[in-house]
Amino acid sequence: MLVFIDESGDAGFKIDRGSSPFFLIAMVIFANSEDAEQTQRCIETSPARQLHKGEFKFSKTRADVRDAFFQAVKDCPFVVRAVVVEKARIYSPTLKTDKETFYEFFIKQMLRHDDERLAAARVVIDGSGDRDFRRNLSDAIRKRIRFGAVKSCKFSNSKNDPLVQLADMCAGAIARSFREDRPYRRRWRNMIRARIDDVWTFR
Repeated sequence: MLVFIDESGDAGFKIDRGSSPFFLIAMVIFANSEDAEQTQRCIETSPARQLHKGEFKFSKTRADVRDAFFQAVKDCPFVVRAVVVEKARIYSPTLKTDKETFYEFFIKQMLRHDDERLAAARVVIDGSGDRDFRRNLSDAIRKRIRFGAVKSCKFSNSKNDPLVQLADMCAGAIARSFREDRPYRRRWRNMIRARIDDVWTFR
């Protein structure tokens, strides 16, 4: 089992100064490496690749690129699970002031609330933070998540990893659906609704 994780939004709480009102982490789950390879081929040979030569990031791609991307992957063999955080509901001083703790906390929340979907999963997370943070997060995931759920955890630069980019695009599409101030807010989430296994709102 392969799992790719990325987020949408930021860990900041200065909403009136540009921080996102929502934070969302999504994981894209493949049953095996063959399914992952098939999906990667679909991405790299899709019309979206002809329209967009660089990294696929939801926040930095045009609507037509998003359309072509999700049209290409909507029938691919993966499922998406996500946790969405409305920051106005967060009262913990630590979570509101320590970005690394915030990020680690919600990754662990998502992995723990997996409905026992994960089994010996090899987890790949978009590479961010310094070396110590990555090591501590990797250790926390392997040691504090349900026994047998996660086999290994590593970080990957999304610029070179189409499947981490897929996680970013799915996270962005789902996060967009919560933004009533944005046009076409459910458009791309609807395109992958058959792939979405669960979207859990943190309370």
